[in-house]
Formats: sequence, structure tokens, C-alpha cells
Amino acid sequence: MPINRITATLPFWLSLMLIPLAFVAAIYGGWTIALLPLCTWFLFSLLDFLLGLNLDNNDPETSVKDLFWYRAITILWVPLQLITIFGIMVYVTASDHLGWVAQWALFAGLGILSGTIGINYSHELMHQKPKFERWLGDILLGSVLYGHFRSEHLLVHHRYVATPRDPVSARYGESFYHFFPRVLWQSLKSAFLAEKEMLSRKKLPWHHRSNPFWRYWALEIGFAILAWVIAGWWGVFLFATQAFWAVFQLELVNYVEHYALTRKHLGDGKYEHVKPRHSWNAAHKASNWLLINLQRHSDHHYKPDRRFPLLQNYTEEEAPQLPLGYPVMTMVALVPTAWRRVMHPRVKAWRTKFYPEIEEWTPYKEATNPLPR
Repeated sequence: MPINRITATLPFWLSLMLIPLAFVAAIYGGWTIALLPLCTWFLFSLLDFLLGLNLDNNDPETSVKDLFWYRAITILWVPLQLITIFGIMVYVTASDHLGWVAQWALFAGLGILSGTIGINYSHELMHQKPKFERWLGDILLGSVLYGHFRSEHLLVHHRYVATPRDPVSARYGESFYHFFPRVLWQSLKSAFLAEKEMLSRKKLPWHHRSNPFWRYWALEIGFAILAWVIAGWWGVFLFATQAFWAVFQLELVNYVEHYALTRKHLGDGKYEHVKPRHSWNAAHKASNWLLINLQRHSDHHYKPDRRFPLLQNYTEEEAPQLPLGYPVMTMVALVPTAWRRVMHPRVKAWRTKFYPEIEEWTPYKEATNPLPR
């Protein structure tokens, strides 16, 4: 099927079905609130089991004009997410049909939506050249109080992935419950320092108006004020609840993507170039529909601005493969003993296959190799 046909894009539009489910949960409450995690984590995992893998690749040289319907998904999602979050906030706080606990659970569920879909789409948008798309990515990140993720991701993660300088590269043996609080602080710090360093090279102070942190803070404060206008401090709490679970979802995926994969230290703070082997990949069809091919992560690091329908699949000879899609693997990551049982044999096989010459792995496991220059 030609890539520029709207019918070819339809599987990726399945994410929009979560919007009406969110409103159903807001109207009826009760067990319907569980529909959001059930349809993001479990439904697409079941579809992965039924539909299997997609190993096909589209032509990476496809023109942007042939990707209109793919781009439309990520652009349309921005207003839909804002309408959903704040529209539901207006509705549930103005009516009496949901108690406080139910409202909290509902907004935790909305966080799964804005994390699984919204932050993932912001990731696609921030990597593109048009300023309009990058701005939309900032808006999505502002709506989950995580604007600095753009600076951290573009200036730190892509440059230093799989080295001790990248906070987001999870270390061997590190549980998610250790990784999560560590990465929250270290990512914010590294993002701010990266922007400060860029400004200093231009002989400008960190507080110069060109620092994107001003935009991040303005968006985040603006959304928080909107929540306060709608429902006072309770509205701010619900908004923050949504944001927390969105970030939780993001960092779960970050934990999985590069777990225990390290670039070879060549000496004197020099590291090998990033290769497909430095990301965990999954070719599962349905979860790649949900995550707009995020699981083709090796190719994303090779070509960061390549749009999601053109990301290429790599074989196990080129990149390590996960046994299941990201939705299931993130759930496994919540149980450290199960995670180690699944992943550590694969990490050891990866080391033997790609780096048989390395005999001492302790500096890699403990991230004590010299920081990259």
C-alpha cells in the first residue's frame, strides 16, 4: 500500500480512541476509569500477541509531502489533549457524581494518556525542523510540567547516550525505583547546565531571554494557573497528578530503552560512536502503532529527525531485541526481580556478542568510566 494513502496511516490513528474513553470514564466513573490503563497497556499488548512483528521498512527517502496524514496525527493530538485534560477538569469538579478519590484516579488515568501518547508525540515533534512543530512539542511537555525534557533529550541524551554522562541511560542492576528519583533530578540539572553552557559560548548569561527555560516555565505556570482558575487548588492538585503519572510513564520507557547498554570507552574520555546496538528494539506491530514506532529506537538515534513512519527496523545481528513490546516490558520493569530475570541474560549475551574483548565490566556497570569529553 502506498505510504501516502490515508488508509496506510489508520493504524497509527488508533491512539485517538483514548480520547472518547477518557470522557466515558469522566461521565460514568467507577470501573470505567480502568479503561485508560487497560486500553493502553493491555489491549495493545494483546494485539501484539495476535498480530506479531512488523519487519518491513518504508523508503527512508520518502518526501515529507507524502507524510501529511502521519504528521496530522501528532499535530491534531495537541489541542485534543488540552481539551481532554481541562474539559474533564471543568466537568468533574463542577458536578458531584465523582468523589475525591475517583477524581484522583481519573486524572492518574489521564496521566497515562498524556504520558504514553502526549509525551511520545512531543518527542516526535521536538525533533523536527519546522518551528511550529517544535512549539507544539513544548506545549505538550508544558501540559505535564516537564518542559526541560526537550533540552535534556536533544542536548544531553542524544549526545551522551550509553555513557556515564547520560542520566537517562539506566545502569546494570539499577531498579526502576532507584532510576526514577535519580533521573528526575539529574535530567533537570543536566538540561539546565546544557542550556547555560550554550549561552556562555555566546557570551550570554543563563537568564538571557533566549534561554528556552523561560518558555518552559511560562507554559507550565500558565497551565497551572488555568487549573487553579477552573477548580482552585484542587484543580492544581489534579493537574499535577496527571503530570506526575505522565512523567512516570515516560521515565519507565526511558528505563527500558537503553537499560545496561554502554558504549565502549576508548580511553581519555573518548567513546565509540552511537550504534544500533546501543538501544533495545521491539518490532511488535500493535505497540509500534500506539507508540508511533518509538520501539525502532536504534534508527531514531542514528537519524533523530527522521519522521516516525520512515524509521527502520534492525535485525538481532545489528541491535538487541526485546522479547515483548514496550507496554509489557515497562510493566515487567515495575517488578525488579522479574526484570533482572528477563533482562540480565540478554545483557550478558549482548556483551559477549558485541564486545568479547572487554573483560572487566565493573566500570560500565557502575558508570565509573571517565565522563565523555
